[in-house]
Amino acid sequence: MMKHICCALLSSVAGTSAFLTPFSPRVATKIMSAASSSKNKADDDSKAARNIVVIGGGVQGTSCAFQLHQSASLPPGSTITILESQSLASAASGKGGGFMARSWGDGTSTQTLHHLAFDMYGELCEKLGVESYRKLPVMSVSPGPNSNKKQDNKKKNPQVADIIPSWLDGSVGRMSPMGWGDDTAQVTPKEFVHKMMEYVNQPGKEPGINLVLGTCTGVEAEEDGDGTKVVTGVKYQHEEQEEMTLQADDVIVAAGPWACQAEQWFEGAVQLPMEGVKSTSIVWKPPADGEGNVHLDAVDATALFCGEDDRFGTHLEVYPRPDGTIYICGIGGSDYITTPELQASAYLTSCLPKDDRVEAASSAFKLMSNSYATKGELSHAQACMRPCPPDAKPYMGPVQGWDGAYINAGHNCWGIAWAPACGKAIAELVLEGSCRSVNLKPFDPARFTASKGRGGRGRKKGNVDVGEQW
Repeated sequence: MMKHICCALLSSVAGTSAFLTPFSPRVATKIMSAASSSKNKADDDSKAARNIVVIGGGVQGTSCAFQLHQSASLPPGSTITILESQSLASAASGKGGGFMARSWGDGTSTQTLHHLAFDMYGELCEKLGVESYRKLPVMSVSPGPNSNKKQDNKKKNPQVADIIPSWLDGSVGRMSPMGWGDDTAQVTPKEFVHKMMEYVNQPGKEPGINLVLGTCTGVEAEEDGDGTKVVTGVKYQHEEQEEMTLQADDVIVAAGPWACQAEQWFEGAVQLPMEGVKSTSIVWKPPADGEGNVHLDAVDATALFCGEDDRFGTHLEVYPRPDGTIYICGIGGSDYITTPELQASAYLTSCLPKDDRVEAASSAFKLMSNSYATKGELSHAQACMRPCPPDAKPYMGPVQGWDGAYINAGHNCWGIAWAPACGKAIAELVLEGSCRSVNLKPFDPARFTASKGRGGRGRKKGNVDVGEQW
């Protein structure tokens, strides 16, 4: 199952009173002084205003910022700033499929993330006016024989005819339902990101979330009496300008595959091994008649998870969207980017698709859909990376030895699907000192960090006991 779903799945300067919309970022022009901080900020009874910086403007980072902003535990006068190197939703959040499935993580450590996020999406998308969200059925489809003839697949498969899309009128093999639309849904993540920012930055309302463009270069801290580092600021640079500092009491690293750069920012206090899986995807235009008129109702809302097709080297995932486009991933030919490469910002500014995979995916899809083979037109091709820790679990939690430092990254193919739940969990952790919504223990960022001492008897993964060794 995971193999087929992995491909579907980030103003003013903080400290000022102006809050800009997400479409009006600007870069600070002076270095800001670092604020002094106290240990155990989340437990501070004074409820002093906080300066919180989120590194990364994708759906995960923006969800953290949004949930912080919406929390009743946010002290009055606090500022929330997203530091983003390119633009909002510029990486996977602007190019992902946006598929989510409530029950597909049942029985695993990520079950709560699936359940909570799925339920939150339904409520949030209605509240924010997100047009691309909808529930939809899902089918498993095996490749069919080589044939360019139009097929009546509804007639051939009467038991699932109600959820077979009309555009699936080409050569296919066995078909079976994977979901009837009660616990599977989709959203276009880029729209969701921008809707969150629009909601909190409405003109005439209370201050919202700042957006600052720049690349993080480090985290500033002071050391308290027991050796703990206390966050005071986030250093960054925009293009060729001088290095600047954002005042910060808390910093949340939500930079997708590039979050492994935080190993340097936190001076080796945490190890975040990461692999970036770089994959190509394509988007088809809405179908049009002979006069060029677009008919959105011709694109039925059924997602497809297709079997391995050795002829093309694909295992397509096909997601029709409410705007009439069809998004396709599972194209094959992915590249695997190492932690050192990601720490050197590989593919941060440019991530191009592979032409041969575009052709292969187009050929495979047109074999399945006679309608698109005869009248379809490709809109564009793109590529992005999903962030994969060695155990396929996200990094979510505090950085040991640092007060006010948190990681929220490495969500693999479910980063978009889990975003609201992850944002809520991190907001609780930052503002209340603990997380009530999600058990974060399996996602401890320190699980691959070498212990400074020998520790006790037995095998360990980082600082975590994993069994006896004889």
